[in-house]
This record gives sequence, structure tokens and C-alpha cells, in this order.
Amino acid sequence: MTNATMPDDLLLQPVAFLSSVMAIEPQWIDYNGHLNMAYYNVLFDRAIDELWLKLGIGPAYMKARGGSTFTAECHVRYLREIHLGDPAQVSILLVAADDKRLHTFEELRHATEGWVSATSENMSIHMDMNARKVAPFPSDIRANIAALANAHQAAPRPEGIGRSIGMPAKK
Repeated sequence: MTNATMPDDLLLQPVAFLSSVMAIEPQWIDYNGHLNMAYYNVLFDRAIDELWLKLGIGPAYMKARGGSTFTAECHVRYLREIHLGDPAQVSILLVAADDKRLHTFEELRHATEGWVSATSENMSIHMDMNARKVAPFPSDIRANIAALANAHQAAPRPEGIGRSIGMPAKK
């Protein structure tokens, strides 16, 4: 079974993928008056779903071909509060990929003012859902991923890729 080529020529440009603009929902605001930390992940996840659709690995792929992705690792940094009424948009850079893994770096931005609210660095793994085991991507999907990864290699690298959690060094 083959998959159509990626429908969006923008995916082949050396720029991060941009999600649709998303609204902060009222029930996501916590007692501190800003977006609760859990819902940053919801916004990042919705954006990833948009990119996965373009790569051919969305819900129809899972249903027809029995493959999906799972998040194996995630590192979120909360940089600036975002509030109810703020429009949000996520940029996604495919940092690296191989036969079974996708390394992404995402930035959640205020959609009109452009400042970064949070980042999320993720390692996703391809799953054979029938066996419930990690498996290689099919060749047509791998070709889509390779084309995007190649385009993104020339994109500017955002600050924060590869950061780890740790206490600041004592001076």
C-alpha cells in the first residue's frame, strides 16, 4: 500500500511547521489565573496531530494500516504565562528521524505577538498496534518523514534543543 505524497509544499521548505491557531479554553485556566501545565501538552499534542496528518500517520493510517506513534519522552519548559483569550500557535521542527523514531522540538507562541510561552522536546516512536511493539515506518511514510527531516535540517535551530533539567551551577 502506498501513501500519496505530502500535500503541502511548505513541508519541504527549511521552516518549522506551523499549526492552526488555537484558543485557550476557559476550563484550562488554573487557580493562578493562567494556563494549567497539563494543557500546554494538549496544545502541543493537537499541533503534532496536524503534522502527523500531513505525513500520513494520522487516525486513518492507524485504522487502515495498524500503525501509530507513541510519545516515549517529553521535556516541557514553561517560559512565559499564557492566558485565557490569548491565541496560541505551535511551531514544530523535526530535529531528527530514523526508521522508528521522530525527534521533534515544538514552541508554543502567542499567535499574534509572537513570543514563546513554552517549548516541548519529544521523542516519538512508531508502533505496530497489532503487536503493540515498536516497528519501522512503512517505506512510503519513511519517505515523507525523510523529506521533512531533510528540509528541517536547513531551518534555524531554536534555543533550548537538547536542554536537560538540572540545578544552576554554583558560582
